[in-house]
Amino acid sequence: MSVEVIRPGDASYEQVSGSFAHSGSPAHVFLPRSAAEVAEAVGFARDGGLELSVRSGGHHGAGYATNDGGVIIDLSRLNTIEVDGDRVVIEPGAHWHQVAETLAPYGLALSSGDTRSVGVGGLLVGGGIGWLVRKYGLTIDHVTAVDVVTASGRILRASETENADLFWAVRGGGGQAGIVVRFELVVPRETLVTFARYSYAADDMAAVLKAWRDVMRTADEGLTSTASIFPAFGPDGSPSLTILAAYAGDDPSGVEVLAGLGELVDKDVKVVPYAEVLEEAGLPPGWQPMVRNRLSPDLTDAAIDTLAAAHIPLMYREIRFIGGALNRVAPEATAFAHRDAEVMITTVLLGAPEDHPARLEAFEELWAGLRPHVKGAYGNFITHPGADDVAAVYPAATAERLAAVKRAHDPGGLFSRNLPITAGAAPRD
Repeated sequence: MSVEVIRPGDASYEQVSGSFAHSGSPAHVFLPRSAAEVAEAVGFARDGGLELSVRSGGHHGAGYATNDGGVIIDLSRLNTIEVDGDRVVIEPGAHWHQVAETLAPYGLALSSGDTRSVGVGGLLVGGGIGWLVRKYGLTIDHVTAVDVVTASGRILRASETENADLFWAVRGGGGQAGIVVRFELVVPRETLVTFARYSYAADDMAAVLKAWRDVMRTADEGLTSTASIFPAFGPDGSPSLTILAAYAGDDPSGVEVLAGLGELVDKDVKVVPYAEVLEEAGLPPGWQPMVRNRLSPDLTDAAIDTLAAAHIPLMYREIRFIGGALNRVAPEATAFAHRDAEVMITTVLLGAPEDHPARLEAFEELWAGLRPHVKGAYGNFITHPGADDVAAVYPAATAERLAAVKRAHDPGGLFSRNLPITAGAAPRD
């Protein structure tokens, strides 16, 4: 084979066998440098009947980017970024900090998640909710064409006019139908952002969150914001509430509307290049968070009260106010169908896997209380997907169409390390 492969016992095996927060013991880790080499590795896995994982950055919390005894196609060496005016070509192995830093000298910025080391491929095929989402929509909303390696080893170009079913599926449908090896996008002209961090007293958390929601509902769409509720750390710690905000442009007044929501404890406002908004990601040794999210078209008082009242040890809670340009795309236009979303609510049980069982009953009670107020989910932020999660990510019509695309391009179910849509049926409600 022409493609480089690393196997157990090789010097660099430990560096490539796992993913973010997950260990693995694959039998073969391929490091292709071209679409043709990706196709060669796909053929090896298919013909050998081996489980296949695809990794760009390896950050999906469900651990899809590794496996035991199978094949990993590591796309890290497909990391080229090309800029021609506002048209950009990005390969899937690039990390988002590389993209942001490359685009900045051209006066361009692409809304692309929160974390520097997240890979382009995984985030983009899931949707892409970033710090410019209210002004410019999802990352997938800027994709104009892709090149995809399918289970048969074919390299197909897909756009609105070529293989349109495949183009629809890779924008929000995850890696169900193939491996995207090249993304073509039209990127907005934006350079600096005003980034703010407001810390509020946590003794009246629900009131601050309701005031934040009311402000965001009428705020300039250049403003995107997240409310973060951190748990108490240590016996003397206490929960804390932080409002993060990014305003597209260098006008600090764009974030000042979030400075008067309650008792302000601390604040930090700065104008920075978009690349500096992205943060490093890391976990203490042995930690493997349990993450669940749901979207909501209407952040109600009851939902806020339920979330604010949840006191589960070492649980992080977050509300991302999205909407804006995201809402102006038809729900059937992409495999991300939740175009009515106002917010995304996320909870994260921190700690090691053995820490989670003692908190699961309270965790499920919290989500039972939130259930009447939510609708839909984002596939990139789910670590333990069950039938309810899959049905939330892919509504019935989306699931049926995605299953049809998968039957056409992956009839044998080779790309199984994704949310569990089968080639033969949509998920259960």
